Amino acid sequence: MATFQIDSLFLNEVKKLIGQKDKTRLKRKLKPIHYADLGEIIESVSINDAIYLIKLLGSEKTADALAEVDPDIREGILQKLSAKEIAKEVLELDTDDAADIILELPEERKEKVMSQIDDDEHLNDIRDLLRYEENTAGSLMAKELVKVQEDLSVLKCLNEMRAQAENVTRVHSIYVVDNKNCLKGRLSLKDLITANSRAKVKDIFIPNVDYVTVNQESEEVAKIMSKYDLEAIPVINSKRELLGRITIDDIVDVIKEEAEKDYQLAAGISADVEADDNIFDLVKARLPWLFLGLLGGLGSVFILQDFESIMEEPKLRNLFFYTPLIAAMAGNVGVQSSAIIVQGIANDIVKGPIYNRLFKEIGLSLINGLSLALVILIFGQFVNQTFLVSATIAGSMMLVIVVAALVGTFVPIVLNKRGIDPAIATGPFITTANDIFGIFLFFYLAKIILGF
Repeated sequence: MATFQIDSLFLNEVKKLIGQKDKTRLKRKLKPIHYADLGEIIESVSINDAIYLIKLLGSEKTADALAEVDPDIREGILQKLSAKEIAKEVLELDTDDAADIILELPEERKEKVMSQIDDDEHLNDIRDLLRYEENTAGSLMAKELVKVQEDLSVLKCLNEMRAQAENVTRVHSIYVVDNKNCLKGRLSLKDLITANSRAKVKDIFIPNVDYVTVNQESEEVAKIMSKYDLEAIPVINSKRELLGRITIDDIVDVIKEEAEKDYQLAAGISADVEADDNIFDLVKARLPWLFLGLLGGLGSVFILQDFESIMEEPKLRNLFFYTPLIAAMAGNVGVQSSAIIVQGIANDIVKGPIYNRLFKEIGLSLINGLSLALVILIFGQFVNQTFLVSATIAGSMMLVIVVAALVGTFVPIVLNKRGIDPAIATGPFITTANDIFGIFLFFYLAKIILGF
């Protein structure tokens, strides 16, 4: 299918046809589009129009589209659909998507919807998936897969695969199990079609297969699949029984959600919120970090008060004018260092002793600090500032840059070791801490050198 872009013209035509209740032209217009594009259309129209489209097009067309819709919008749609209508949509979905939709329903509606699902196998698979904790491999996996027993002949294996493949949207891998459903390996399609039809599966399967356990965290699953470029990965339990598989589309969603969460943490937002959330939720997500920033600012005020004697020395008053510069450099360097470390932790490349990272950061910050210090010395000459004052500012800035870099490197690593999301260290937390450190070090070093 060729790629398709939902533009305003197409969307306006769809809305017009909905308004006219022109069912024939609507079906014809929407028939060739991908379910992801249909999901985008459903998000762009009113709830009532979305309901109209879902009922008009039928669950075979709209189920996958509904799974793509923003959860908040989908919640409003599901509220207006009957339990039987939701069950029809769920029946058309793979078990992982079906479980996700049912999980979003209020408790009293979950059982009503599941009681309307007449496919017992599909229903049992959904119930099984609902048992697993959120953000684990179990909550991500789908039950649909192709598996064959190791004792089958190649001919019987092919027949078994044909029968199972009818219920699987995409066959990424063929898994081999024993008579207790324990994962033994995987089958290469090339080996299968070139083998003697009387050969046994156990003679040609590949025993080396990547897998995850059902209770592994979703982020860990994402790292494994990303590292080994896997399109799908089997999920097993502690007895090595094959339970399901996780496909790349689910992992892309995990990576996207984690990136969005880290971005919000870095921006000083403590909860998962969006621009169209209500004011109370937005305030609750932002205010704690703003309060932290306020405390940091008040801390800076107290530090500056301790050095107010500078104002009595005309030649030293200029130091106060450099306070924003020192604070900005401290904050910027800290955020740079922490951002690189957080990214490295996310990609699982920050390994080895912590002091190696710290030494490397010291060397880098000394080079950066020296370059910027030279700029300060040159600037001091242009504004007729005494060399001692310029040197004091330059030296203080170098020290501040080194300390800020160490804090920006050390804090995320420590947070990660303690099980706290290190992305928190790239936001106001690190900026505020380095602002206070920077101002204190600046004036303390200036006091030692200039003797005020």
